[in-house]
Amino acid sequence: MATIKDVAKDAGVSTATVSRVVNNSPKASQKSVDAVKLSMRKLGYRPNANARALVNKNTHTIGVLVGDISDPFFGSMIKSIDTVARENNKQVLIGNGYHNANDERAAIELLINSRCDSLIIHSKALTDDELLSFAQEVPGMIIMNRVIPEIANRCIALDNFTGTYLATDFLIRNGHKEIAWISSNHHIEDSEQRKRGYLKAFSEHQLTPNPEYFEFEQPNVQGGEQAMNNLLSKDVNITAVVAYNDYMAAGALSTLDDNNIKVPEKISIIGFDDGLIAQFVHPKLTTVRYPIELMAEQATKLSLSLAQGNNPIKTQLNLFKATLIKRLSVKNIC
Repeated sequence: MATIKDVAKDAGVSTATVSRVVNNSPKASQKSVDAVKLSMRKLGYRPNANARALVNKNTHTIGVLVGDISDPFFGSMIKSIDTVARENNKQVLIGNGYHNANDERAAIELLINSRCDSLIIHSKALTDDELLSFAQEVPGMIIMNRVIPEIANRCIALDNFTGTYLATDFLIRNGHKEIAWISSNHHIEDSEQRKRGYLKAFSEHQLTPNPEYFEFEQPNVQGGEQAMNNLLSKDVNITAVVAYNDYMAAGALSTLDDNNIKVPEKISIIGFDDGLIAQFVHPKLTTVRYPIELMAEQATKLSLSLAQGNNPIKTQLNLFKATLIKRLSVKNIC
């Protein structure tokens, strides 16, 4: 592997000149720049990223922690982050946390050790105190989908509570009282917030939810299928379902179709996220829109600004509102 000394010898310049060219110093002459770049290409020399970072105090990278990059929700988040990153001549490094404290911690430490001065962190397993410690170390760190009071102005989150409240209230106003809640079995605040929204709608309409209508499974298509199978096995008299996300809703739709139960004629369903799948299942899914693309875009811009030494507005709380998207999976039975 070629070294900086090899490049200097081949180009007929000093190692200091090579260093200036590598770090885009204005002190290097155009003749030296051309000679050094030619030698670098010829010898296959790649500058050490960490060494360059020590000189420039910037690796031009944005570190991102997600739950699982294979989840389309996080794919949408990464796409928006990458768009803003490219506009600012940055590259994106990604770590998976899998909602596990050890995995999240290891991924964040790796991103910090890679000298990412901008971090966008979607963490569900680490404590507030541990995330605060990381945030103090990296001024350009933003928390996604979670609010930590001490650094609320560095948090981008969704009002999950209002999202499921709107969904459940919509069903009740359409005549439904026997409404199931199929949710993620991950012990994270999103699940609790969404369940509270479901319960609040019942309370406001002076209705009592039936605990037999609650199912908790993996937050994916298979989990939705299993949750609906469980409900059908219990022979419960439901007329509607609120699902934790669109993928659980799609799984529930599949199980109902396998059992010749028509949606929305017999059972109405509402999802959450408004991902692409919501428009391609049959019937098209009424859902709650989670503006993850917009949230990720704002998070990236804020992270880059903080990394440059700008201070966020101290009173700012970046809490996005959920909205109901009405399609074809709900029937009025009034």
